[in-house]
Amino acid sequence: MNWDWPHWRRSVAGRRCGRLAGRSRSRGRAIRRRRRRRNKRPSKKLVQVVAEEAARHPDTPIEAFATDEHRIGLKPVTRRVWAPVGERPIAHGHHRFEWLYVTAFVSPATGESFWYVSNGVSKPFFEALLRVFAEEAGAGRERRIVLTLDNAGWHGEAGLAVPDGVRLVFQPAYTPEVQPAETLWTLVDEPVVNKHIPSLEALDKIISARCAALATEREKINSQTGFHWWPKIANPR
Repeated sequence: MNWDWPHWRRSVAGRRCGRLAGRSRSRGRAIRRRRRRRNKRPSKKLVQVVAEEAARHPDTPIEAFATDEHRIGLKPVTRRVWAPVGERPIAHGHHRFEWLYVTAFVSPATGESFWYVSNGVSKPFFEALLRVFAEEAGAGRERRIVLTLDNAGWHGEAGLAVPDGVRLVFQPAYTPEVQPAETLWTLVDEPVVNKHIPSLEALDKIISARCAALATEREKINSQTGFHWWPKIANPR
């Protein structure tokens, strides 16, 4: 049973004050607040934008991609592991606060993905990254891409030059569960889980190799990100 902690705490404090004042010692009723149900489907805007682009460009495939960033550094990544009864598993680690950023662009419908590793994020960097992605994905030449992304400050449309063939769709605030790219980070982290990484350079080599390998594993990426409600490719060839 899920109780709302602030209300529960206040009711306990109230009972203690009542006892000190000589009031009744009867227990107060705990207050249970209803949780708001989050919509785990994407906003209708994504489906509408894909339909609009398909109508405008009937001879061109329209594909919905998703993008997100993941910060990974020298702070150890730990996960639970199996161990014999009575033995405590040990993972070596050394906390240091140096970071890399992994940016993924993924098509949940096909499992196609593009990966980039950097040492920071900013709006000028994201703008340059969009150009590189559009060029490598053939946006504007072979297909048109509807790109879903979150509301991070460096993603804002103000002052952001969006390449031809790419249209941005921003997901609702505070809804990471509708972002398919969010599910990729457990795969990215696997080579460094419960391990000590000596330097940022070593981490860069490990994560770059991991991203290059994941880019070839379309079936795995599709099974991880292929939400059943994600729009299919419109105007396929």
